[in-house]
Amino acid sequence: MEKVVIGMSGGVDSSVAAYLLKKEGYEVIGLFMRNWDAMVNGDTLGNPTLNDSICPQEQDYNDALEVCKKLEIPLHRIDFVKEYWDYVFKYFLDELKLGRTPNPDLMCNKYIKFDENAAVIIKDKEDKKNIGKTWNKN
Repeated sequence: MEKVVIGMSGGVDSSVAAYLLKKEGYEVIGLFMRNWDAMVNGDTLGNPTLNDSICPQEQDYNDALEVCKKLEIPLHRIDFVKEYWDYVFKYFLDELKLGRTPNPDLMCNKYIKFDENAAVIIKDKEDKKNIGKTWNKN
């Protein structure tokens, strides 16, 4: 059975994609990218404009975890907090200081989601070497 690693955001698109891949007979492995540290950034009580008791990222993880449980696929939570700060958030702040309108999603895609760094980081995490090999394969 061929392995497929899929980024699980907790949203509809990734959930349906994981379901369809599993239905097609793939061994599906879910990957949740943790890009923000709520504790370090003081987000421990959730978003102050919402009535949630946890930050939105944690709710996204909980949603992804629930979907993966229902689909009976593993979900690995990989920490990209440092990389996100270095390659995305610093850029965002620097661009704002220069009076420009930054696009952090482009930087996240370029340096985290679709970069070889992601595979290297994954390989270094516990026993997740197979995920790194699968990710790097494409």
